[in-house]
Amino acid sequence: MGDSRLTSVNTGGELQTIGVVGLGTMGAGIVEVFSRNGLDVVAVEVGEAALERGRDILTASTDRAVTRGKLAPADRDALLGRVRFEVGLDALHDADLVVEAVPERLDLKRAVFAELDRVCKPSAILASNTSSLSVTEIAVATRRPQQVLGLHFFNPAPVMRLVEVVRTVVTADHVVADAEALCARLGKRGVTVGDRAGFIANALLFGYLNHAITMYASGHVSREDLDLAMRAGAGLPMGPLALLDLIGLDTAYEILDTMYRRGGRDRRHAPAPLLAQLVTAGFLGRKSGRGFYTYEKPGSSAVVPERPVAEPDPVAAREINAVGVVGSGAAAAGLAEAFARAGFDVVTAGPDVREKAAALAGTDLVVDATAGDLAATKALFAGLDEVCEPGTVLATTTSALPIIEIAMATRRPEDVAGLHFLPPAPAVSLVEVVHTVRTAPEVLATARRVVERLGGTGVSCPDRAGFVVNALLFPYLNDAVRMLGDRYSTVDDIDAAMTLGCGYPAGPFAMLDAVGPDVALEIQRALYRESREPGLAPAPLLEQLVTAGRSFRTVN
Repeated sequence: MGDSRLTSVNTGGELQTIGVVGLGTMGAGIVEVFSRNGLDVVAVEVGEAALERGRDILTASTDRAVTRGKLAPADRDALLGRVRFEVGLDALHDADLVVEAVPERLDLKRAVFAELDRVCKPSAILASNTSSLSVTEIAVATRRPQQVLGLHFFNPAPVMRLVEVVRTVVTADHVVADAEALCARLGKRGVTVGDRAGFIANALLFGYLNHAITMYASGHVSREDLDLAMRAGAGLPMGPLALLDLIGLDTAYEILDTMYRRGGRDRRHAPAPLLAQLVTAGFLGRKSGRGFYTYEKPGSSAVVPERPVAEPDPVAAREINAVGVVGSGAAAAGLAEAFARAGFDVVTAGPDVREKAAALAGTDLVVDATAGDLAATKALFAGLDEVCEPGTVLATTTSALPIIEIAMATRRPEDVAGLHFLPPAPAVSLVEVVHTVRTAPEVLATARRVVERLGGTGVSCPDRAGFVVNALLFPYLNDAVRMLGDRYSTVDDIDAAMTLGCGYPAGPFAMLDAVGPDVALEIQRALYRESREPGLAPAPLLEQLVTAGRSFRTVN
């Protein structure tokens, strides 16, 4: 390689002819991305039938874009005219860069790269679209490992704006620079990272998805409530089980298994037993017609309601007319407003409930919104036990305290439950309705009825650290902090990876800025104390920043 290559650094101008190997949904999407941006593309498959399937995928995608007004017919024709479909890798002899998009099998990818090394010109850059395999192990199958890197596009490639540019320890700087410039030319955000299991997006996403499977398999929460909780409570575009069905359970299993083996055997990445069982049974998600949910037919997104299991006669809820709200902060005021707007008679009180004993004695439900520590909350409930009439439901809005310990501070633990309102409280959307081993069935039914009257949606869960939303959300945030602490990537790039690559409404550090590192640390400590799972231990950087009173932005 001579000086002429160096002149192309940060321009991407030298890369004009692009090869794409493998024309499944992902590969065909990558072909479309390159051709849309004026590059000549050689699209390669192993046989004529596979080649025609790839051509059909590209044609269908561009036709949809025309129908939706996102692509002019003339531009579609020009796009298709820049693509040459060929059988066999020999057609790539003049390509400046080749992107491999064959199935995620290391032996297959290594064989493809060895052959590309033989047929491609010496200056050609070879890139893998792998989402989890070692780019280094792929690169060493060639005699040009310095010209090999990862270009991990996200599905659907024409829409998703993120590309993870994965460099190995031997990838040349100018090769990385050319890849970054090419991403910019494509209108993509290129995030450059080292060759590590899962890179950024999958390392964070699949740990969360695997945790969700384990939570569902344990009976902690129903699949519908689990997915609803993460959509409505965390603002995610899809619930984890529905997303796994979309990805494909076999694909998810392979990614997790690879991350577990390559990433230090972190148990949080060991595929959940239920996932393995579903894959073995052939239940692979949407593509097979059944996964965590059942679909109308293979490839359909329409969920078929399953025959409900016979349920016992419903438990009668207690009648609630008057509600007491205890607390003096914004959360208490918001809850009082929400209850009043729903037509309840509302009594407000400060933390010293004895001052309003007479008023609280006439309520049917009292909700604690004081956000106190465990000792203070137990003392508060002992006071409520004294002033409230028998049969009054006592609820706490805590997001972190063990409700059973609060309940046992009273002489009526059967009347105590949790109502964890996801913020903001006045605009009630999702409420985690939490029951302990002592909560009476009619109290749980009453709590859910109250949530419905408030116009919210309740999800039922037992009294475990983090309930549903926090139990899944905060380990994901903790993993992001650990990634930052390892200096693997930056705050901005990690946030970009999750917003642009996974469609999250905010990146993990934007979420952490919103909740506060101190709150995140408190919740993570509670999750770890309960499980003693090493992967849930608070990231050292999180503890250090809270101690120092510094923000994540100071780490960059």
